[in-house]
Amino acid sequence: MTTYASWDMMSLVDVPVRYDLAQSTCPPLSVGDLLDQDEVVATGLGYGRSQGGAELRALIAAEAGIEAEHVLVTVGAVSAMFMLAQDRCGPGDHVVLATPCFPPARIVPEGLGARVEAVPLRFEDGYRLPIAALAESFTASTRLVSLASPQNPSGVSFTAEELQELLTVVSDRSPEAVVLVDETYRASAYHQDAPARSAAALSGQVVTCSSVSKAHGAPGLRIGWLTTTDPGLHQRLSNTKSVLTSSCSTVDEVLAAALLRRRAEILSPRAQRLGAALDELECWVEEHPVAHVRPDAGAVCCVRLDPDIVPDGTVGAFYEALADRDVRVAPGRWFGEDERVFRVGFGHLAPADFTEALSRVGDALLAHT
Repeated sequence: MTTYASWDMMSLVDVPVRYDLAQSTCPPLSVGDLLDQDEVVATGLGYGRSQGGAELRALIAAEAGIEAEHVLVTVGAVSAMFMLAQDRCGPGDHVVLATPCFPPARIVPEGLGARVEAVPLRFEDGYRLPIAALAESFTASTRLVSLASPQNPSGVSFTAEELQELLTVVSDRSPEAVVLVDETYRASAYHQDAPARSAAALSGQVVTCSSVSKAHGAPGLRIGWLTTTDPGLHQRLSNTKSVLTSSCSTVDEVLAAALLRRRAEILSPRAQRLGAALDELECWVEEHPVAHVRPDAGAVCCVRLDPDIVPDGTVGAFYEALADRDVRVAPGRWFGEDERVFRVGFGHLAPADFTEALSRVGDALLAHT
């Protein structure tokens, strides 16, 4: 029987906290930000297309540098990850997973009976892609290679050169493998930076996934997508989606298309806000017994308690002190990382609340150093 492990990260949607630094989203949009009242009233409630609406797929494809026929609209990015794992993983199949990671990237293949081999990316190395270590893990029986760029929880992106080097090794050692690149945070740039290019067109072995949940601030729409330029794989995944959901919500798709038509207008002020918040976070880091790895994109950053100043025996007490102060961060164990490391989200809270949240984290640190 296929079973899936529970994951503590679901507390983010089930348990509200006043100063929530564990959230990885940008401020949520409203329906009124995307459509006027007449457009809302005129939106039909019939079935959508099984692969997603034509306009929505075209908008996604144009930004990713591929054709609309290479896009499959899904119920959030996590649905895309689930369907790909269903296609690639069975009992005993080999999966190589770059960690730390979004928990379902491990939970789903393991639930399907696959043998998941985790290759850790290290805080000390800036969470760079360890090509040599990954290469040692690849075999002719590897079915899936899973990573995220930008990463969750660190926000570190891989360069095009790193990804191309990885693909060269995969093609040589694991020709039957598919490389999943989770690009959920890619559109969240800082200040005037442009988002990095998608990996969607790099190779027929690449599958990407993303959504409107994080950078765009629309997690309530439950619209994501996957891309693949492999026609056979695209058809199998389309078949899987038709069994699971038939189609996505037409209302959600209409709203998502309206959002992506105005992508630049929506993302630009968010990039300014994220840049300012990251600047503030980095100033805070300099004044406290912690270190961080600077993210390349996304509203998330990994921070680590200084082991020379925060004794091992007080790490648990630090998290308890945060809870006492109505503050939450995302602990490293959620992602398969050391408990000294925690993810800070800097896009969710209003600026004044973000400043107050950091102050409360500082108070918790002061109490346990």
